[in-house]
Amino acid sequence: GLIEAPYWIQTVMGYQTSSWATPENVLNLVREFPDGAMWLCSGIGPHQLPMTTLAIILGGHVRVGLEDNIYYRRGELVKSNAQLVERTVRLAHELGREVATPAQARAMLGLSPTPTTY
Repeated sequence: GLIEAPYWIQTVMGYQTSSWATPENVLNLVREFPDGAMWLCSGIGPHQLPMTTLAIILGGHVRVGLEDNIYYRRGELVKSNAQLVERTVRLAHELGREVATPAQARAMLGLSPTPTTY
């Protein structure tokens, strides 16, 4: 085929033109992924925390940041991307998941071991 393993699949839930951000929809998508595929789930706006939690529980990877969500909780603006990342790390640890270092994440994605300067 045109794409070779390992496969990376990203799902974005809760956007106007994406799937509704429900556990059932995420489970239905994950069941269709090829064996051995690595995947992540992100949620837009108020769906970010529930979709992040679900992905961590299901063994997926996550993506968080101000690009997708400007609120920490209802009515409270996020101070920085770091605030969202710190919450996600705490959540992952509480749920028994380890968090990749930047170097580990770059290796998983097949990227250069050092960031490229633009």
